Amino acid sequence: MEKKFSMVIVAKNLFDSVNSNAYEGYLCIEENRIAEKGIGQPSEDILSRADQILTFEEELVMPGITDTHTFFTGYAVFHLGADVSKVQDNEKGLTILKAYEEEHPSIGAMFGHGWDPKKWNQQEAEKMLEEHFPQKAVILFAADRSTCIMNQIASDIYKFTSDTCYPESYYRIMREYLNDRKFIEKEFSDYMEMMNSRGVTTVKEMGFDDFYGFTNYLKAMENSEKLHLRTFFMSQPVGAKMNLEYARNMRDMFTGDKIRFSGFNRMTDGTIADHKGDLKEPYKGKLYTCSIQIPYEEIEADVLAADKEDFRWTLHAQGDGAVGKITSIYEKCKRVNGKLKNHHAITDMEFTDPKDLKKLGEIGAIAEIYFQIMSLDSSKVLLENIERTIGMERGKCYWNRRKMLDCGMTLSGATDLPLMITSVPESIYYSVGGYLDGSQDPFQRENTLEVSELLKAWTVGGQKNLGMSDKLGTLEEGKLADITVFDKNLLVVDAREAKKAQVILTIMDGKIVYRG
Repeated sequence: MEKKFSMVIVAKNLFDSVNSNAYEGYLCIEENRIAEKGIGQPSEDILSRADQILTFEEELVMPGITDTHTFFTGYAVFHLGADVSKVQDNEKGLTILKAYEEEHPSIGAMFGHGWDPKKWNQQEAEKMLEEHFPQKAVILFAADRSTCIMNQIASDIYKFTSDTCYPESYYRIMREYLNDRKFIEKEFSDYMEMMNSRGVTTVKEMGFDDFYGFTNYLKAMENSEKLHLRTFFMSQPVGAKMNLEYARNMRDMFTGDKIRFSGFNRMTDGTIADHKGDLKEPYKGKLYTCSIQIPYEEIEADVLAADKEDFRWTLHAQGDGAVGKITSIYEKCKRVNGKLKNHHAITDMEFTDPKDLKKLGEIGAIAEIYFQIMSLDSSKVLLENIERTIGMERGKCYWNRRKMLDCGMTLSGATDLPLMITSVPESIYYSVGGYLDGSQDPFQRENTLEVSELLKAWTVGGQKNLGMSDKLGTLEEGKLADITVFDKNLLVVDAREAKKAQVILTIMDGKIVYRG
């Protein structure tokens, strides 16, 4: 009996992340895999065996997108608890909070989101919370998560204040909201839908410590038809030390292709603009190379202990000093044929020394790159920060993705979501075109990438990061059918116009999970 196909995709512009050009071709999907692939038009026989035929002319068909650095737990805070975004006075705020309390009786804290400091005075709001909620912890997060309103009992219980209301403090409240099944089911469903609308089919999630019970939900979702976002999660030690026993348990618990444990993550230095980035040479006009202390000995001990048991690490670094020290740590890790066995990676890599990039390429380290990072500030602010901190001569090694690739590093796309939301078109504007917001001229075009290189970073590069490139990341026969379709051929669109491109279709595991 002839083989039936659940779907045949016919495209004038097929980018498979193996070749560097798009070509006319077709994909035959059988259940959740690419059963056949061909160049040119499919035969009538193939088409007659398809349950569904999708034809694309001007669009670009490519592998599903992988974002290798996301925080669903931080994204969820934007929608946690009562919506206070329209509150302008205490009376309105009290009405909303009392109504929410009645609808959601709980012995735990009461949360809110969307607080706008320009509308609702913080001091007045906190007085109201003390007066009307003296026995109940209340935390209302600002719309941009920069701070929060909270009463004294909340501060006493959770050990942070509105001045220290940082994402790294949220682990103290995560057990409450990550185990609120009603909230988390809708929130994660909305999150998957939003990511699918961006063409994303796989994420590498950062989960603080032991993920505070969220892995129970992931286990329940693992084989569910409702799961349409592959989720590889890491443990970021924040409230506790690195926990290898937890890692072993997670590795044994998740062995499929949709959810897996992916190792450990940690911050090292901070932003160069705040003088917290660790540099090799002193900051301009300063005598120091970093304004904060970084426990590199502890980090090295953790990395080597994890590497010994074949767990991987991702270390976040912005300054060339931090990148250099991480390079030295990774050079001590296990290798196979000269390459790192456990896919260790460095995230961000804002300012780098080409000598370290060469070493990292030689040992096969992976770069998790924020291709949209320039979107966070105007060109004026970005360039002034570089000039103020290290000067434009040293600044020639800023965002040097070209050198990373030329040195043999695998590049993978990342966003630090919710800091940024995944956008391949936006990435083309900033990291291929080299454009900055508010400036007509590209910034250091010599450090930028080609579109095909960027697309590979967002697809096969991400799956190499996860150790899954044998199953995902390229459009080849036998691979799992994760596919994204853009309304324009991104390989020929002018970088200045790229941000207008939209995802019109996303397929995950052979099923359509988004239609634009």
